[in-house]
Amino acid sequence: MEVPGLAHNITSPLSPCEGMIKDLSLDSIQLCERDGSKSQDGSMEELPVPQNIKISNITCDSFKICWDMEARSKERITHYFIDLNKKENKNSNKFKHKDVPTKLVAKAVPLPMTVRGHWFLSPRTEYTVAVQTASKQTDGDYAVSEWSEIIEFCTADYSTVHLNQLLEKAEVIAGRMLRFSVFYRNQHKEYFDHAREEQENRMLPSVKDNSGSHGSPISGKLEGIFFSCNTEFNTGKPPQDSPYGRLRFEVQADALFNPDTNLYFGDFYCMYTAYHYVILVLAPKGSTGDDFCKQRLPALDIGNNRFLTCKQNEDGSLVFHHAQDVILEVIYTEPVDLALGTVEEISGHQLMSLSTVNAKKDPSCKTCNISVGR
Repeated sequence: MEVPGLAHNITSPLSPCEGMIKDLSLDSIQLCERDGSKSQDGSMEELPVPQNIKISNITCDSFKICWDMEARSKERITHYFIDLNKKENKNSNKFKHKDVPTKLVAKAVPLPMTVRGHWFLSPRTEYTVAVQTASKQTDGDYAVSEWSEIIEFCTADYSTVHLNQLLEKAEVIAGRMLRFSVFYRNQHKEYFDHAREEQENRMLPSVKDNSGSHGSPISGKLEGIFFSCNTEFNTGKPPQDSPYGRLRFEVQADALFNPDTNLYFGDFYCMYTAYHYVILVLAPKGSTGDDFCKQRLPALDIGNNRFLTCKQNEDGSLVFHHAQDVILEVIYTEPVDLALGTVEEISGHQLMSLSTVNAKKDPSCKTCNISVGR
């Protein structure tokens, strides 16, 4: 059973900073101090302390919790106090609202109960939880048990349901499609020298960084090589500026993107600017990367989507288009031989301010956020 107020017909409560906490019944959900409130008759010892706490059915913004209790005074329990805290570490989501309450009061309901709420649960984040049983007194005060042991757990990544919500938001602003013919990747001279000398003339996949949405299931897990394909509107060619290095590898689009390739939507985000980024994944059918994405990401029709298309002409040739109004970051999941393309120096500047390496998503942007943990 779900926590009253948190999940009884309220599956996604809004942030308290949006003024919605007053709409929840005080008997359904309350905020409490960590120390609880003892009754004047000193009956704390009479209430059973929750034991053997178990957390299950964890999602990016919910979890189920249950525990064992001794039979003594069990009938007196009217409420449960749940103390939920983010486990602090150097990689914690610093952009989560810091004033969000995490001390909850729920009516005593049959266990397990579901705790759900995007304004106090972030995806892929470690939390600690402890529980207290309580008995509401006639004077409104509470008699409470000792706190239980503290349990740690980590919330999950975005599910495909959440990613489809991001996908729909990205489609709204993608804009018209422009034709392109090459994928390109900028890096420093040392990168390409290493590929030639140590990697048999190949660029090898590496684990994706933590840029983008905090709940993205590909961050820190999917291995691939980042490519770009956006072109300048006035020339139809790749821009001559880049934040990633002065040397550019260019490869014909059909070498990476063709009918034997699957295309997946990976993420949609911005970095406190007007620019929005869409991450797409290209995975050869049957590859390890393809198997990874099939289980986690929405698949796109390569010939009919709003971001990146590959269509076949009557003569059998392939034609490619990309969305104009978003910046596409394309991850190719397999090694790429440098012999498939060319490496040349760009004529423009290295604009470091445009780098998205480990870039954090703006949690306040209404264009690219959904109503779950950021």
